[in-house]
Amino acid sequence: MNTMQTQMKRGAAVLAVVSFLSMGAFAQSTLKLNDPEIAHVGVTANQIDVNYGKLCLEKSKNKDIRHFAETMIKDHEGVIKQASDLAAKLGVTPKDNAMSKSLMEGSAKTTQNLKSLSGAAFDKAYIDNEVAYHEAVINAVKTVLIPQTQNAELKKLFVTIAPVLEAHLAHAKMVQQQFASKK
Repeated sequence: MNTMQTQMKRGAAVLAVVSFLSMGAFAQSTLKLNDPEIAHVGVTANQIDVNYGKLCLEKSKNKDIRHFAETMIKDHEGVIKQASDLAAKLGVTPKDNAMSKSLMEGSAKTTQNLKSLSGAAFDKAYIDNEVAYHEAVINAVKTVLIPQTQNAELKKLFVTIAPVLEAHLAHAKMVQQQFASKK
């Protein structure tokens, strides 16, 4: 595959994340979410990263990339369980909304792009996406989800997971560095 095609495929992955970032900016300024919608966004965002991690384990041979993916699966499945348990306790049924739909649309495009790659091109696209995705999710948690959450226990869950997401971002950036040195 030539360099131009590789750059175009990487660009497609970045565009999918940018659509989420744009949605976050849109949501921050105009979209108001209630707690069931916020819960759905939280579960959706975590499930998307679990799915990316599972795809990575199918495609990658790189031990650092695979270790990162395994961590994402374990940690994000844990958050989904916490959120589901809390929703059941509170009697809240997560509700689909424009933000969660945007997340799913972006995820479908990113997944399609990642599936088309292999080897080092996949590894780089995966970890680049993880960096951008975690940056976007952290922004949404801090600027949309936490401020708009009304239930104290649900808000506490988001406040508690924010540092975990930041640790994931730092880990992703560290792994990403191995690809930056190979340019």
